[in-house]
Amino acid sequence: MLMVKKFGGTSVATVERIFNVANRCIEDYKKGRKIVLVLSAMGKSTDELVLLANKISSSVPKREMDMLYTVGEQITVALMAMAFDKLGIPAVSLNAFQVRMITDNKYGDAKITKVETERIQNELSQDKIVIITGFQGIDEQNNYTTLGRGGSDTTAVAVAAALNADSCEIYTDVDGVYTADPRIVNTAIKLDTISYDEMLEYSNLGAGVLHNKSVKIAQENDIKLIVRSSMSNEEGTTVANLYNKCCNLPKVTGVTSNCDVVSVVGIDLDSNVKEKIMQILKENNIQFTDIEKTNNHISIKVDKESMNECIKSIHSCFFKTM
Repeated sequence: MLMVKKFGGTSVATVERIFNVANRCIEDYKKGRKIVLVLSAMGKSTDELVLLANKISSSVPKREMDMLYTVGEQITVALMAMAFDKLGIPAVSLNAFQVRMITDNKYGDAKITKVETERIQNELSQDKIVIITGFQGIDEQNNYTTLGRGGSDTTAVAVAAALNADSCEIYTDVDGVYTADPRIVNTAIKLDTISYDEMLEYSNLGAGVLHNKSVKIAQENDIKLIVRSSMSNEEGTTVANLYNKCCNLPKVTGVTSNCDVVSVVGIDLDSNVKEKIMQILKENNIQFTDIEKTNNHISIKVDKESMNECIKSIHSCFFKTM
């Protein structure tokens, strides 16, 4: 069984957390599973690189900015390989050049065009855990590129697709995909499953758990994604070719927001859902300037001061907690 695991910056922000990730991977390794690990830069290290660049110039060339950005992930993967060595597990760190993670040349927002697998497969055949830099690639001229927001997720899914992996686990600081942001709605429900289409809508409309590019690659290659927390062993949310049916009104997946727009996400929403939302807004005296419906979401434009109350009111109507 081949597993691709991606851990974000907060999951590897300290030496203690690096060892936590290593030990979690070792649990699967000792069960005979092959592991490819994709990592982001540690904590806020990318922000620190930006500050350094801004001290040099306010108009840094994009190529040089991408060259600088790649340092963060290379530090993380090297430290992780050292942690595995300390724990007696064979591992190797690889950057985008060593893997041959080929992209176009759109610096800062490059698109992966090909992942060469020969080096990865060779290392796996020697029973090593392979640790790969997320967020970065190289163009046809061997210039480093970066993949934009959510780039490490995109790396992990692209690698999983190229290797025909059995699963791709995305570890974050939350333990799954919720029906709303649990920081706003304390009764938000963690979804056991969500379809690719629903997750794409959710991501496009503001949910920050997974970037839409990574979900699209997973859908195109039928890669099962599992969103889990790096801080606990709780079961996460599976994103796959299926539909979530955990709620009283199964057509509604969840409520999210972006800027001054609150969106209700679901597949094939009918006019009754829109009417119900308008009724909720009226009953709670929430003013809105526009409401639009597509097949897969309904968006409501409200004042920023009313955003949280709007999300809570709509969520409480469509999702009944125990």
